[in-house]
This record gives sequence, C-alpha cells and structure tokens, in this order.
Amino acid sequence: MTPSDAELLRLTMAGEEHAFAALYERHQSSVYRFALLMSGSANIAEEVTQEVFLLLMREPQRYEPGRGLLPTYLYGVARNYVLRSLKRERPYVPLLEESEDGSPGIPFMVEGGPLDDCTRNEVIKLVRQAVLTLPERYREVVVLCDFQELSCVETAAALDCPVGTINSRLHRGHALLLKKLRSVAKVDAKSLDSQALRCFA
Repeated sequence: MTPSDAELLRLTMAGEEHAFAALYERHQSSVYRFALLMSGSANIAEEVTQEVFLLLMREPQRYEPGRGLLPTYLYGVARNYVLRSLKRERPYVPLLEESEDGSPGIPFMVEGGPLDDCTRNEVIKLVRQAVLTLPERYREVVVLCDFQELSCVETAAALDCPVGTINSRLHRGHALLLKKLRSVAKVDAKSLDSQALRCFA
C-alpha cells in the first residue's frame, strides 16, 4: 500500500531518509514544472526546487496540514522562492510585463503564422511565452489552476488569499492571455479554456 504524504512526512520528521526521498520523488517534478512556468528559466526552476525540498527536509514542521495538502504548501513555498529569484535577476533578464493600466510594457512578438499552421512545439512555446508576459499576480494563478490543475480553493491556500481574488485573477489572466495570443495567432476564446492550456504545460 502506497504511504500517504502525511505518513511520509511523519517518518521524515522521525529521521527516516527513505521517506523524504519518496516525498521528493513524488512531488519534485510538479514543483519544478511550476517554477519553470513561472520563471521561464530552467536554472531558476532547478534552484527553487532544491530550496523547496531543503526547507521541507530541515523544517518539516512548518507544513500545517490544517491549511491544505502538502503539494499546496510546496507550491506556496516555491512561489516565494521564484518571486525572490525573479527580483534578483530582473535587472539582467527582465520579464515581459504589463503595466498596471493593462497596456503592454514590451511588445510580445513571435514569428509565424496562424495557430493552426504551427507545429505542436511552436504552439507550446507560444503559450508558455504568453504566460511569462503576464504580471506575476495573474501568472501564478493561471499556472496553478490551469497547468498544475489545482482548484481555486487550493490555489487560494497556496497563495494565502481569498478564493474570490483567485477567481477574479484567473478570469483576468485568461483575458490577457487571449489578447496576447490573438495578437500573434488566430486564437478564439474556446481554444483557451483550462483543459486546452493543460495540453501546453
């Protein structure tokens, strides 16, 4: 019988190294994927993943089961590390951001024709680049809800904000994504639902 996260965490706190290794194997790829989608940098994603699990190994008691599942906690920790890394590296590798009034800070340009003419890899690259241009507050919600398949309640727990805020940011994030993708390819609203976005993760 496969042990639960709670059981593995209990064993980890008791000093059982194999339990921590099992937790790492179970959740490492999803934490890395989240960090990569948030940052657009494999180096940052690797560094963040390492930091997340080092924290879990050193201070497993920081996870509070009453506040949500372990993956939700790990995403919350990863999000903080990603934002910290982006602030540190932004002077050297600025992300494409959107200003507060909704106007694009730097034009989002991708060579190629309509979406239907793109190969799958080109479409994946197109969507991932569009996600990276979203302001952080929308990007993190889109990544958690659409790519990591968390519910709005779980996402709210990970980001420590109200569910209503998550719903609002997700709606706005989808609208911004659609606007950006429409500017470079023929994308309609139906093609940008959550299920379609998960295909581009």
